[in-house]
Amino acid sequence: MQEAELHDLSDDADYAASQLQGSASFSRSGSSKRSSSSESDGAEIVYSKDNVTIHPTQYASERISGRLRLIKQGSSLFMTWIPYKGQRSNPRLSEKDKSLYTIRAVPFTDVRSIRRHTPTLGWQYVIVVLSSGLAFPPLYFYNGGVREFLATIKQHAFLVRSADDANVFLVNDFQDPLQRTLSSLELPMAVSVANGPSTSVSVSEPPSNENQEKADGGNFDGLGATSQYNGRHRPKIHDPARDLSIQVLEKFSLVTKFARDTTSQLFRESHGDGFGSNDRRHHNQSLLDSPHKASSDEQKVPDEIPVPSDPLEKTRCRKQYHDEEAVTNVGTFELIDCKEFDKLALVWGKPRQPPLGSEEWATFLDSEGRIMDSKALRKRIFYGGIEHSLRKEVWTFLLGYHAYDSTSAEREYLVSIKKSEYETVKQQWQSISPEQAKRFTKFRERKGLIEKDVVRTDRSLSFYDGDDNPNVYLLRDILLTYSFYNFDLGYCQGMSDLLSPILFVMKDEAESFWCFVALMERLGPNFNRDQNGMHTQLFAISKLVELLDSPLHNYFKQNDCLNYFFCFRWVLIQFKREFEYEKTMKLWEVLWTHYLSEHLHLYVCVAILKRYRNKIMGEQMDFDTLLKFINELSGQIDLDATLRDAEALCICAGENGAANIPPGTPPSLPIDSGLLCPQQDDIL
Repeated sequence: MQEAELHDLSDDADYAASQLQGSASFSRSGSSKRSSSSESDGAEIVYSKDNVTIHPTQYASERISGRLRLIKQGSSLFMTWIPYKGQRSNPRLSEKDKSLYTIRAVPFTDVRSIRRHTPTLGWQYVIVVLSSGLAFPPLYFYNGGVREFLATIKQHAFLVRSADDANVFLVNDFQDPLQRTLSSLELPMAVSVANGPSTSVSVSEPPSNENQEKADGGNFDGLGATSQYNGRHRPKIHDPARDLSIQVLEKFSLVTKFARDTTSQLFRESHGDGFGSNDRRHHNQSLLDSPHKASSDEQKVPDEIPVPSDPLEKTRCRKQYHDEEAVTNVGTFELIDCKEFDKLALVWGKPRQPPLGSEEWATFLDSEGRIMDSKALRKRIFYGGIEHSLRKEVWTFLLGYHAYDSTSAEREYLVSIKKSEYETVKQQWQSISPEQAKRFTKFRERKGLIEKDVVRTDRSLSFYDGDDNPNVYLLRDILLTYSFYNFDLGYCQGMSDLLSPILFVMKDEAESFWCFVALMERLGPNFNRDQNGMHTQLFAISKLVELLDSPLHNYFKQNDCLNYFFCFRWVLIQFKREFEYEKTMKLWEVLWTHYLSEHLHLYVCVAILKRYRNKIMGEQMDFDTLLKFINELSGQIDLDATLRDAEALCICAGENGAANIPPGTPPSLPIDSGLLCPQQDDIL
């Protein structure tokens, strides 16, 4: 029985306005009638819909409305979505921000599938998934029109309903034999898309939201999908073991020819048979070791293949003065504390400093324990980190558990209050009897996942080592309590990786819990079912690479690597598995300062890719080889050099870099009060 997915409309200005503004215009060409309006010579608008809206975040004030069109030119069909100019319902976003979401003349030869969803309450929406694995943000039809949208596409392109999911409509699906190979691996099916040439179509921006269409009463079922933007819709799934992110990524490092086409589908689809354990991995491993290894059959690429130069590199230079500047194709910037150009690294990043110690920490506090200059403190931590003995105290400020301007007495009082609150929430699941648990499926599923994950989290550390280790039980209790504290989000694989260092540092159950809560307010979208938070960040990485290293971006484009799924594990758990434990904690506290950017982790991703760009491009790595190579970098990355590079890239990108990161991209803190990640979930 399908359960309702609730959309709160009580504070939705766009929804109220849509009820007052009447019906939207809809035009579709007939067999003997052509549209009177065309975008260019030979182009015909076959579908036009006003008041189609994108939800960048869960906040109604940040929604962006625009006009959706289907345009026929020759034998090609294109889709466009242009936001309205001067939209009063979204004062927080500039025109530049809105332009990030503009969809301009996308040919349907580049579209893999269209997903439609019709919630019991709220609006119908569709998600258009590209053959690259990326997806456009969900398009909400405030006044209906989805049925006509799909019908028009079917008139002009090959559109069929998926045999595996009636809620998915496949575009240009010609039943490639690849699908039979995938079915033997028990992986979600991927669709082969015929890629045709893109015809240029000029699109004019609509001046206003003037016409709307009557609400569509059609009853197509739909489902959620991933998006490259930070929308907040929630898909329906039926797999309790939906947390595929890390295990599946590792598994795909072994897949060869077909990984490029299936990786994006795998992370987009969460349904399956609940087979997410090691048994599934071993089962698939035997299949993956069979002779389907295209990459091993290929001849080795000679080392002398020319690699395009890094556009940010400057020829050999020697630092003479502190105000020396370097001119690149992305701007002019200062070279900081650089003595000699290093071919293996960007050179203008500031050298790292010793970690913050107790004596220096005391200089930041006044007589009552307030931090007098939080920016100076964050800058100091950004360049040096923190001595381990101080982390328990300082992390609470970096994570937002304690306010910088709070006194020692106020913090003491807050700790006592929060300890009581924690015990109250913990008691909720501790009081569930075995008989109740039999009738509480969601609790049993989450408890089982948590117990399975904590026993394999950082067991090489003495803090978590050994049988019946009390700290492992604390991990379990905190994660179970969090699943009741934030029942909508619950528990997802990877959360134990984020909690482990916090408990290791805090060594207190209640304080660890509240620090974890504060961290999840920033990183919660990483674990949303629709993967919007992840895809937003992967999209931002692609835009930053395009800005800061266009040859590398073009290489990824030519090799079908633009989905950037090889960065998935980096982003999901903040490089937890890429560095040693101590270095991970150092990296996290640098990221938490938000000193240069709250999205420094994205520049860290770019810095690592640039550090290995010559190897990636010189060896002509395809998606499968690249994914395996990235996974095998674990434990081999120089953290200090990477941080210097990331700092340099962030400074170099400047406002252009910030403009390429969509609003609401994690770990952005919520604008309004309340939880960051409310979700519509089939909880019970």
